[in-house]
Amino acid sequence: MSQLLSTNLGPVRLIGDNATPIWGMSNAERNRRMAQSAAKNGSQLAPGHELLFNLAYAFDPLLLNLVLDTPGTLFTWGDAPIVGQVAQGADPLSAPHVVDLSDGRQLYNRQLRKLEQPMVRELTPASRREIERRSYFGAYKGVTDLLTKYLWPELALVLTRIAAQLRMTPNMVSVIGVTLCVVATFLFAKGLYWTGFLSGFIFMVLDTVDGKLARCTITSSKWGNVIDHGVDLVHPPFWWYFWGTGLVCWGLALSDETFAFIMTAVIAGYVLQRVIEGLFLRSFKMHIHVWRRFDSQFRLITARRNPNMVILFVALLAGRPDIGLVALAWWTIISLIVHAVRLAQAYAMRASGRSVVSWMDEAEAALEGQRA
Repeated sequence: MSQLLSTNLGPVRLIGDNATPIWGMSNAERNRRMAQSAAKNGSQLAPGHELLFNLAYAFDPLLLNLVLDTPGTLFTWGDAPIVGQVAQGADPLSAPHVVDLSDGRQLYNRQLRKLEQPMVRELTPASRREIERRSYFGAYKGVTDLLTKYLWPELALVLTRIAAQLRMTPNMVSVIGVTLCVVATFLFAKGLYWTGFLSGFIFMVLDTVDGKLARCTITSSKWGNVIDHGVDLVHPPFWWYFWGTGLVCWGLALSDETFAFIMTAVIAGYVLQRVIEGLFLRSFKMHIHVWRRFDSQFRLITARRNPNMVILFVALLAGRPDIGLVALAWWTIISLIVHAVRLAQAYAMRASGRSVVSWMDEAEAALEGQRA
């Protein structure tokens, strides 16, 4: 049994039928959304080809991206076709590039900066929750900060499931989060650090939830990305500034000279780190934090919002929010120096004629070599 759909991407063939829902929708709807999302991002099928989905299986969206990049590619699990861009009307298994994922191979996901075996699982009532769990963690960036990676993934999973069941959109979650972000800023300014921390913590968790909800339910939007990334980019310096002004409420106000130094270090360091990351991405077509293993590990603690909040939290536990802000400034300076050195080293490597390649690309190539 198969069904042929006409989409903006091109012809899409759905094999079989499956009544088991995933993230509050049918598997057919999930696959349709993935196809439409790919079309919105500019993908098109090659002439004479159709996109094939097997409704008996759920799979990592990475596989769809790969088949769209390479016409004639079909991913299978054993003899079962999973997803592919194949010639219209032809036997899918006769495609030029058939890749059996049941051998456990790992693939590099550049968008999410991780090397792992993509999720492929038969979708049944018994496997649904495990598939949702795996698709949720599959949407996680492999290279990120320590809080996002280790502290709240399970909490964010619960909230993502609740949001999906309530049919909330990612933008709804983002609006709630942005509101809490603004509330935290005002609370910091009043020296109400613990209450501000609670508001900020919920915002930081929701900052994970909105992205995971968008990826799991295939409901990403242009404006959602603008809101999410725009707020992430802009708000941290405001938090640090008003944390500093709130110190007067604790009788720990910094001198004008010290406060000016801290704000200069924090804001300039933050901006320059972002500039360095942008230069690296433009020059080497990859994020600086996926170059070497050291860079991926340093991303866990580099002076971004979440690691900085750990510094402030520890200082607050000790009753010295002023020392926390000073420590945050120095950590920003140290992180800036590390990033600047890494950028210089990458340029020097390229100037010497050597390729600047991600360690994940090298690991993937090594695995392919072993299979060959």
